[in-house]
Amino acid sequence: MPSSVLITDFDGTISRVDFYELALEHCSQGSLPDYWQGYSTGRLTHFEAMAGIFRQIRCSESTLQNLLPRMEVDPALPSAVAQLNDSGWDVVIVSNGSSWYIDQLLAAMGLSHLEVHSNPGRFAEKDGLILGPPVGSRFYSPEYGIDKSAVVLDALHRYDGVAFAGNGPPDEKPALLVDPSRRFATGWLAGQLQRNSVPFHPFRQWSEIAHHLSGAAPRR
Repeated sequence: MPSSVLITDFDGTISRVDFYELALEHCSQGSLPDYWQGYSTGRLTHFEAMAGIFRQIRCSESTLQNLLPRMEVDPALPSAVAQLNDSGWDVVIVSNGSSWYIDQLLAAMGLSHLEVHSNPGRFAEKDGLILGPPVGSRFYSPEYGIDKSAVVLDALHRYDGVAFAGNGPPDEKPALLVDPSRRFATGWLAGQLQRNSVPFHPFRQWSEIAHHLSGAAPRR
């Protein structure tokens, strides 16, 4: 068993574009309720806000699937994962989005074997992407669907080394649980950690993390 694990967010971390932004840009109709405002005021949980947004999708399933490449997953992901594995690192994906699109994107890159903790989803043309709470998961959280901090805490008990990579507000707490030398951030999270004078490693592409953790040159 590998002695270390990298726990990583997906949207905006492994991919450049968040799924919900892409879906709303191309597959929504008319004005939408401000779900993020409901979340920021405490009226909605993060899971409820995300589920509400996904329910606004109005297009065929094939149209939505054809949009997935526009999320711009790091093209070096397969070689970066292999590099980490060869250096004794497991890779675990944690997401408050949905395994509906994550599983499809990973399968297209030959990475279906990766461990993923996310919210299940099913597509219905009249109802959008219906997000389901992962109640069967030991990391289930009514607030987020998946409790990323719980995944990190579990890993800290089972691995000698734990790294975390993320980009958004739900990633702040789990990022603070790991050693600063294994804390990676981009986007909003990088700005937040910088404002609070919290040390971290910035990155632009996810594969940079593999290079840093493995201590080897990027694979071509």
